[in-house]
Parts: sequence; C-alpha cells; structure tokens
Amino acid sequence: MKKEFRNIYIASIFMFAIYATGVAGFVYIENYTFIEAMFMTIITMSTVGYEEIHRLSPEGMMFTGGLIIVSLGFFGYLVTTVTRLFVDGDYRRYLKRYYTNKKIQKLKNHVVVCGLGRNGRQAAIDLIAHGEKVVIIEREKDVIENQELELLLQSPDISYVVGDASHEETLEKANYLKAKALIATLPSDAENLLIVLTARGENPTMKIISRASDDHVYTKLLRAGANNVIMPDIVGGSRMAKLISEPDIVEFLELIMLREGVDVNLVEISCEGLASCFINSSLADLNIRHKTGANIIGIKLANGQYMFNPGGDYVLTQEDKMFVLGKPSQVEELEKILQEDRFFEK
Repeated sequence: MKKEFRNIYIASIFMFAIYATGVAGFVYIENYTFIEAMFMTIITMSTVGYEEIHRLSPEGMMFTGGLIIVSLGFFGYLVTTVTRLFVDGDYRRYLKRYYTNKKIQKLKNHVVVCGLGRNGRQAAIDLIAHGEKVVIIEREKDVIENQELELLLQSPDISYVVGDASHEETLEKANYLKAKALIATLPSDAENLLIVLTARGENPTMKIISRASDDHVYTKLLRAGANNVIMPDIVGGSRMAKLISEPDIVEFLELIMLREGVDVNLVEISCEGLASCFINSSLADLNIRHKTGANIIGIKLANGQYMFNPGGDYVLTQEDKMFVLGKPSQVEELEKILQEDRFFEK
C-alpha cells in the first residue's frame, strides 16, 4: 500500500513540474500572459482540442508537441495507479488496517495471541467463546486472509496485526502494554522465549502463557517470566492415557470446559469485590447452593494453594478465587449477589 501511495505522490509531483514547465514555456516562447499560459498548458496537457489562444511560432509548436507527449505519459501512469488502487481493493484494505489499528490502540485488558497456527487459532476461538477481546499477531499475511479463518476474523472481538511477534514494535502495534494476558504459540522456542522476555520486561502484571516443544526450554521460559508453559506433546500424551484409564472423566470435563451449547459452566470468580456481608461468614452461613443453585467445587487461596470441595466452615476472604459449577443463569446470579450488601435479607 505504501508503494502505491508513493507512486501516486511521484507521478503527481512530475505532473505539477510538467505543468509549471508548460506555463513558463508559453510565457517565455510565445509571450503569453500568465493566465493565458495557464489555460494553454491545461488544454494542451488534457488534449481537449481547443484552438490555441494565439497562432504558435515554430518553436511554440515544437514545445507544445513535446509537452503533450511527456504529459500524456505521466498522466496515463497517474490514472492507472489511482485506478488500480481502488479497483484492486488496495485502498479498502488500507482503510481496514487503519481502522483496525485505531481500534487496537483503544483496547485494554485484552489478550494478545502470537501465532495463528493450530494452537493459536484454537486459543483464539476459545477466548472469543468466553467473551474475551483478542488481538492476533501473525507474520504471514496469507495465513490471516485464509478462507479457513474467515469466520474467526469476522468476530467483532478479534483483531489482527501482521508482523513478527518477536519484534517489540510489532507487540506495540498489538497494544501489549495494556493487555491482561499474552499467549505465545510460535513453533520456535527461541522466538517464544524472546517474546516472553520482551513482554515481561515491559508489562510486569501481564499473565503470560507460552508454548514449548523442548524440555530444556521449559524452565528457561519460566525464568524469563512466563506464568505457565504448555508442552502440546506432553499434554496430548497425557490426554490419550486418560482416555484409556479414565475415559468418562475426560469426556465429562471436556463436555463442561470445551464444547459449545452445554447448559453448564465451570467458571472462576474472583472475591476481590466481595461485599461486606460476606466477610467473616462461612460458606454454610452464606448458603450459596440454596440461594443460587451454583456449586463451589474449589477455591484458590491467597497463598496460591488450592482447596478442593471446601467445607461449610470455610470463611471466604477478598484474596480468594472460587471455582463455580452451574448454569449460566446460576453463575450470573452468584456474581451479582457477591457484591450486594443485602444478601442475607433476600
């Protein structure tokens, strides 16, 4: 696109230079007034066929012929370049990229996905399904424009940046400093390591998840600042083994976590905005199951430890995170009353 605009600028400059030369030539050679020279130059360059203002001298005829030949060439080039810009859709794509970049710069608390391979594509699809705003970075423009990804890229919650995610300027285009999370799914462990180092150095609070294919890189990625490192081969092998030893458990969890159209969700709810009525109250006192129908099946404590199937005597704190199983309406009701001070009056 920049090349097309550059060609238009160059052709326009030459056309102006030819026009100025024509005006100067008619003033000098034919002693035209400035206005007459401007008019004569316009009708000559446009070849409209109007009669000349005054009969031309032999020198003026030669000058006019040369002016026509030169101006026609550059004028034709200018028209062709502008036409191609609009007919081929380059201008439309330029505007789309421009507004996409403006949209990305206004985002905050979004997720940056580096790489649109199998892992990156699936991560983006699942994030969109959970209502997250996603910015994808992919170096191959053809991959982004692939018809296979058309539905994915048509989502209003997803944007993309063409470029190398291992370069800081590309990450800046994805507005990674305001992102809440970054997923590095590139096939190269070295590039993923560089992405993690760059992102963690500039955004200490961001959650970073990286893909790794080599055992030796696993610890390096953690040291570089990744919160979690996923090795697809190990995860896939473990899942295969589970499907043999405990197939029903795997299918049950997949039914809850991965498949669409299931009327039950397993969600994480932060207690950061816990209403004052919950403080120093046990789960039995709150009676959340009776009030909402949702089940608290686990809690992540402030020290990072996990409590599974917490008892009724456990007292919630604002540093806790709850893992809740229930229908969307039940989960929504729970999230609502967690921030209401009149919970016990209901």
